[in-house]
Amino acid sequence: PEKLFVMDFPQLMPPTLISRDLDEINAFRDEFGAVVMKPLHGHGGAAVFRVMPQDMNFGSLFDMFSVTFREPWVIQRFLPNVKHGDKRIILVDGEFAGAVNRVPAADDLRSNMVRGGAAKATELTDREREICATLGPALRKRGLLFVGIDVIDDNLTEINVTSPTGIRAIANLGGPDIAAKIWDVIEAKRS
Repeated sequence: PEKLFVMDFPQLMPPTLISRDLDEINAFRDEFGAVVMKPLHGHGGAAVFRVMPQDMNFGSLFDMFSVTFREPWVIQRFLPNVKHGDKRIILVDGEFAGAVNRVPAADDLRSNMVRGGAAKATELTDREREICATLGPALRKRGLLFVGIDVIDDNLTEINVTSPTGIRAIANLGGPDIAAKIWDVIEAKRS
């Protein structure tokens, strides 16, 4: 699954555990406090939960995940600055092509635009440029032409290759025409 690919870059991401083992998850929570739990095969912000230390809903949430998802789950240290946005950064053939900051609604943890997040124009930080430069060669090596990465507070949280949305939002905010760039790269590779 594409959500495992991000684990190749631990130096770029927040502490992350891939597991469905209760003892491992509890040890991770004990170490890092508030965490986010999400399904390994999830998308669009579906079934993403913040779990607080000593959260009385954790047992029920664990039970629900256990019967709903057969695969392990992603558990990451919660990044409180998600309230300021979750950047979707698009890379084309391993190179930065554009970005949009997805800001969550006031009453939601998730920034996905399909879940009510608002698209805002953005610039990359030095750390985000470093993340792009680090990922670029690995993406090209795997032949991944069109990739969307998610960055919260200078931490890589996901690498999306199945449906890396965001190019329309970037264009709507006055950014580059990434779709045209993708086709230009495809044509150049075919030549």
